Amino acid sequence: MSHDSSIRVLAVEGTAWAASAAVYDAGSGDVFIETDAYLPDSGGIHPREAAEHMHGAIPRVVETALSHARETVDGPASEPPVDAVAFSRGPGLGPCLRIVATAARALAQTLEVPLVGVNHMVAHLEIGRHTSEFNSPVCLNASGANAHLLAYRNGRYRVLGETMDTGVGNAIDKFTRHVGWSHPGGPKVEEAAARAEGEELLDLPYVVKGMDFSFSGIMTAAKEAYDGGEDVEDVCCSLQENVFAMLAEVAERALSLTGREELVLGGGVGQNARLRGMLAEMCEARGASFHAPDPRFLRDNAGMIAVLGAKMYAAGDTLEIADSRVDPDFRPDQVPVTWREAPEPAPRRAEGEAVRGAEAVVTPEGDRVVKRRLPKSYRHPDLDDRLRRERTAGEARLTSLARREGVSTPVLSDVDPREATLEFERVGTADLRDALTEQRVREVGAHLATIHGAGFVHGDPTTRNVRVGAGTDGDGDDAGGRTYLIDFGLGYHTDHVEDYAMDLHVAEGSLVGTADDPDPLRATLRESYRAAGDERVLNRLAEIESRGRYVSEP
Repeated sequence: MSHDSSIRVLAVEGTAWAASAAVYDAGSGDVFIETDAYLPDSGGIHPREAAEHMHGAIPRVVETALSHARETVDGPASEPPVDAVAFSRGPGLGPCLRIVATAARALAQTLEVPLVGVNHMVAHLEIGRHTSEFNSPVCLNASGANAHLLAYRNGRYRVLGETMDTGVGNAIDKFTRHVGWSHPGGPKVEEAAARAEGEELLDLPYVVKGMDFSFSGIMTAAKEAYDGGEDVEDVCCSLQENVFAMLAEVAERALSLTGREELVLGGGVGQNARLRGMLAEMCEARGASFHAPDPRFLRDNAGMIAVLGAKMYAAGDTLEIADSRVDPDFRPDQVPVTWREAPEPAPRRAEGEAVRGAEAVVTPEGDRVVKRRLPKSYRHPDLDDRLRRERTAGEARLTSLARREGVSTPVLSDVDPREATLEFERVGTADLRDALTEQRVREVGAHLATIHGAGFVHGDPTTRNVRVGAGTDGDGDDAGGRTYLIDFGLGYHTDHVEDYAMDLHVAEGSLVGTADDPDPLRATLRESYRAAGDERVLNRLAEIESRGRYVSEP
């Protein structure tokens, strides 16, 4: 019916709590959304009740959207009012997804138009890219059941970092249920935090592992603080400041790793003004651009499904009815991105220049480098001061300890925890990110096995935190230089297999985010670790990868 510029798509969304239908007109840019949200009387989302709500609500919202499509179509009444029907295939609650898919199939068959299956989390990213007109942003998805960082590379959106336990919205809801507040808890925490009178934050866990993060410990501590008599407003303020600072920090790490200068926010938790403010402040300090879509596109909605559905339809990315099964565990990195071109590669710095990472500025001074952890204005001053001092002291200690264990690290010549500065020997000629070879990755695997055997982790072993020497042999592998581990600021002593496996998980995630062909490099990393380390760590790594954190929780 239409050319690309005038494609019209009707979409149906229902991954968890929001029964929604929308019509998107690519020619005018108009997005019509009709939503009927399920709100439980108490507690969190009950899957059976959510499915019952979806069963009754989907026909109503679809009929409203279809009526809008018919009223606004510019064409013969004999033709269908839309070019395609799109729907959320996942991730989400299985019973809800199946109701949505059934409705979408029936619509597509009745209207005799193609069917488009959309990944809900990729739609959160794409609506941010669409409304911002950014070229190739990093996306922070902060929703109820999910929290992760995505960036496009080689035909897919790669997961750079993710929650290790529960989604950010669900984590906050667990605290508010404990307090006795109804769903959703996020707005209530935001309101309570604004009423807090205490100037100091409560001491709550702050867990960042590279670009991965965890919320279970901080939620337990927040519940205990409330049960121990702390004012609920002060607990909410401390909870919000810590959780959102963690998200802002990992988002900055993702920008630093990929060299991107654009960040978009997705997910219902993105409606929180404090989170948006933190991210905007972080990006401004880096000289990066930040965009948060209109709130109607942040919470679960069919509008984003329709917009991405139109892009997929224009690219010929449609489904046969027989192939349209839903997937409650549908990960965003499983989706072939057919509708966009590859971005221009990020510029790399010239050796010898000062370089800004996610946390610090490193300035070369002859055969030395001076590293200074920068204050982060988006963080609460008490939290920021503590993290900068602790990480500076920890980096000095673990860098020296790793060197004593035989790992190649720069020699430390000076440290000032109060000023958050360190002075190191200048090593290598490039970051591993810019000079990836199997031999260098093999050495990283051996280094990690060595420090794990000594009872500590690096904490952030990305391709930005490995320096490599010059020289290659005929196969492109390093022949003349050494491979150095740097920046142990997130490291810590531990004897837990889970922590060692997480170190490897972070290393593999950075390979996925920076290598054109990461799979052989990941295999090399594991082979090298297996030869020098503990097989139990690799077994736990496989378990971490199989946990499937992209499923909506009750």
